[in-house]
Amino acid sequence: MGEEAPEFSQDGLDEVSPIGLDSKSGGYQTATVVGEKIFVVGGSEDGEGLCFSVRIFDKSTGKWSVPTVLGTKPAPCKGHSALLLKDRILILKRDSLLDDCTWFLEVDTPFVREQKKILGTEVVAWSKGVKGDGLKPVVISGPSGVGKGTLISKLMNEFPNTFGFSVSHTTRAPREKEKDGVHYHFTDRSTMEKDIREGKFLETAQVHGNLYGTSIEAVEAVTDSGKRCILDIDVQGAKSVKASSLEAMSIFISPPSYEELEKRLRARGTETEEQVQRRLRNATAEIEEGKSSGLFDHILINDDLETCYQNLKNVLGLNESSDVSNQTSTKGVEIQTCHSLAEEDQKVLIHYSSDGLEKASNNLFVLDVSSLKGGAPGRTRGLNVYAIDTFSNKSGIYL
Repeated sequence: MGEEAPEFSQDGLDEVSPIGLDSKSGGYQTATVVGEKIFVVGGSEDGEGLCFSVRIFDKSTGKWSVPTVLGTKPAPCKGHSALLLKDRILILKRDSLLDDCTWFLEVDTPFVREQKKILGTEVVAWSKGVKGDGLKPVVISGPSGVGKGTLISKLMNEFPNTFGFSVSHTTRAPREKEKDGVHYHFTDRSTMEKDIREGKFLETAQVHGNLYGTSIEAVEAVTDSGKRCILDIDVQGAKSVKASSLEAMSIFISPPSYEELEKRLRARGTETEEQVQRRLRNATAEIEEGKSSGLFDHILINDDLETCYQNLKNVLGLNESSDVSNQTSTKGVEIQTCHSLAEEDQKVLIHYSSDGLEKASNNLFVLDVSSLKGGAPGRTRGLNVYAIDTFSNKSGIYL
């Protein structure tokens, strides 16, 4: 049930309007109108800055509600600006470096709509804005025994600075010398089950009573480091990646024949006859689905290992001199007191002040949002930021 709305005038409320200091919370809030709903973002001090709470006011019913908030929300800051961009709200943090100041609160994206159906409640989702596209993760799938593990090892050995693996999550206890965030992300079962329901995982499995899984955040962290994340997952996992916000390249490694695959499995000498038969049954279904569903961008036949490896490198656009990290960083420009935002043709003009700078012309940036990719529960990539020397006389959002 919603609560009765407090008395305040909606006269003159633009698409985005700062509410200012809230006498009850002592914090700074912005209100963004999306159809019949007003999304109020902001809250009270927590010792480090203002928290990013979210409330929704439904103009048709006059009721307030608190939505389920998905994704990783921004760290507290000293204030923010807000601007509606179709199905999401751009949030620009004050007193933040450019590489951490741009966030998106998704209010009507496909991910949010899907989660509303699943959870049966109002849903919003946070996503951090990132400059540039980042390197696409690589999904490599194939039946057991096809040689994909060997191919991946060859890639990692030849191009150690180009590729990386994500760190999986598990609910089991750490073993001796295992470090959280290095060997696994260790978590409790209730937290992981909640994250699974909220769509934060690409794949999960239960092994000996413990949950294991690959999260979207773990894949994004590899991309943030400037490396290309390799995902060695099965066909079902590849489907989850395709349905997610990640833009990945998918490659299916197929054996030259069913008979050759059986020969390789038996040559390993690591499985019982029952296990071999189960793997062969699974392989039949995987090969059929991998080749016929249009799920994969590329299908490679591993008839000869070296030939298949060369074909894999060709598909990935690799050569002997391409083992470099592609990490990009934004120079340490700090967005301090932001005066205004204005949007035109998917370009947001940011007019801000900075201590010690007198000319407003030196404090203008353009945030190009015309090529956004991805989104919650991962990153929103494709941002382009550049400085300009002049400012068109447009109406903006003033703090």
